[in-house]
Amino acid sequence: MRLLVLGGSGLTGPHQVRYALQRGHEVTLFNRGRAPLPDDLRGHVEQLHGDRSTGDLQSLRGREWDLCIDNPTSLPSWARDAAQLLQGRVGHYIFISTISVYADMKQPVDEDTPLARYAGANAYAETIDSIRASGFELYGPLKALCEREVQQRFPANSTIVRPGLIVGPGDQTDRFTYWPLRVRRGGEVLAPGTPADPVQVIDARDIAEWTIRVGERRAAGVFNATGPAQPLTIGAMLDDICAATSTGAAITWVPAEFLAREQVAPWSDMPAWVPADGEAAGMMRTNIQRALEAGLTFRPLVQTVRDTLAWYDALPQERRTQPRAGLAPEREHAVLQAWKARGTTSP
Repeated sequence: MRLLVLGGSGLTGPHQVRYALQRGHEVTLFNRGRAPLPDDLRGHVEQLHGDRSTGDLQSLRGREWDLCIDNPTSLPSWARDAAQLLQGRVGHYIFISTISVYADMKQPVDEDTPLARYAGANAYAETIDSIRASGFELYGPLKALCEREVQQRFPANSTIVRPGLIVGPGDQTDRFTYWPLRVRRGGEVLAPGTPADPVQVIDARDIAEWTIRVGERRAAGVFNATGPAQPLTIGAMLDDICAATSTGAAITWVPAEFLAREQVAPWSDMPAWVPADGEAAGMMRTNIQRALEAGLTFRPLVQTVRDTLAWYDALPQERRTQPRAGLAPEREHAVLQAWKARGTTSP
């Protein structure tokens, strides 16, 4: 295939490109050119530069590709402009969305669950800064509008992929990496909720490679894409992390209600976790049967843990001293002490 990747320099993009090249495809990247291309990809892909925030798509004009993968788009105007320009000149369009498009995540969702509605004055005037300013409340509704823009212009030859939490080597958010790092440090580890609370994550390489295979087959439709194939609990996740790190960390489970009173926030302070009966309880019970039937596969979580640690250990020292998610050690210690002071035992 002649493959166009919009973005391509984030978490999944480089993995998509490597896999596509391994399978004999010709790859063109379109982005601003601000992030350096990984050394192993230089000289093997065509690079086109532009800026979607200003509508600069000039380098795409007059070109044709068999497949486009749109990775970074969160604004309807970006989706509209790219889909309009590429309509009739791209054989199949894959849009990477998010499970955050669903309106209500108290219960498990599937691809037919109603989507969030945008309630603002003008979706096409929104910016990345306004998404941040909203506390990311605009993120899901705007992504849903992006999906619609693509589907309107590629009604029979588009694929919408809705990932959950993407993890693994290259993840600069540390939303999963916190746990392998924390367990490897050893000592008493604060764990949220109960060991039975559900968790869903997907290795960036698994979703990237599956996306290429979906494109090869022109598999149209909408797919939730998180993992693993069988239900995972946070207790089992931490067991795998302990097995991969072999540091003998001691896990102490602290109930969600107590964490809330201590202002320990799900997802940010306790990454990859949300309370099992809260407003987002269904987020970690997303139905992925349609993606499994379309060939989505998963590598063992232990492998993801080990590869993530190897990647993190190779980062510059100043980056490794500033984790971007999770509790700082002193804060974790204070919460554990407060929990023990109540005279309550772990679940």
